[in-house]
Amino acid sequence: MVTAIRRVVKAGFVGFWRNAYVSLASIFVLTIALFVIGATVFINQLLGTSLSILQSKVDINVYFVPDAPEEEVQRIFQAVEALPDVSKVTFISKEDALKQYRERNQDNEISLQALEELDENPLGANIAIQANETYQYQNIARFLEEQRDLEQPQVQVIDEINFDRNKDSIDTLTNIINATKRASLIIMGVLLIAAVLITFNTIRLAIYTSREEISIMRLVGAGNMFIRGPFMLQGIMYGFISGVLTLLLFYPLLVWLGPRTEAFFDLNLFNYYVANFGEIFGMLVGIGVVLGLVSSTFAVARYLRT
Repeated sequence: MVTAIRRVVKAGFVGFWRNAYVSLASIFVLTIALFVIGATVFINQLLGTSLSILQSKVDINVYFVPDAPEEEVQRIFQAVEALPDVSKVTFISKEDALKQYRERNQDNEISLQALEELDENPLGANIAIQANETYQYQNIARFLEEQRDLEQPQVQVIDEINFDRNKDSIDTLTNIINATKRASLIIMGVLLIAAVLITFNTIRLAIYTSREEISIMRLVGAGNMFIRGPFMLQGIMYGFISGVLTLLLFYPLLVWLGPRTEAFFDLNLFNYYVANFGEIFGMLVGIGVVLGLVSSTFAVARYLRT
């Protein structure tokens, strides 16, 4: 068994170097395919970051009446915070709301004078709610309306829920996110299928040059695994080398692109590449090895059937 494995490995390396031009062509095509797949992953990361930033800027606010009981405000705050659809709840007290109002209107003397004439703070506390996904705002707004319906007529707590004002923006962002996710999956699927087909045909062409050698090996009684083994090893070598080359190509490109993507998308792609190098290495090299192995296995199977 050890001797057979050693012979298969030796035959695989000999075939790789003997057909150097064919091997280079296979590696070149596979590197391009992996580069396209890697570029799609980086583009999806940029789109995902951009959508997350947009999503973080969308929220709904609950404004409480100025004299709302503190315990009721805290009860609603804790109830909203416990909802599974909610990712973040920010509480703004009456004092902080007044301070923010002054900062927003520091150039508006009329508004500030009108505020000074009042004996007490006219603003109530409020909470800003962010959902995990944009489509979940509808459920949160429905929950808040239920809380308002439970209020006693003589003890009003919630003054306004601004979901209706933000609904169009939330619906538009939801549609954009869903469309982007679908488009990303479709593009990734098409590129992956194209990479498989191109790689398969290239490696099949490489094995075509060895068809006479395969026929002779069959005539002398070599087993299918002994014939297939060297070509499977060559496919693995194609995939591994192509994956490493793809990573080396991305390095200088992302060094140049990193500051530019950070300025426009708030994400430095080079830092992302370095921080997730292990996962990216495993993905690109893994896909390359699988493509090379599967393509070589199916390609040589044709000559084993004839």
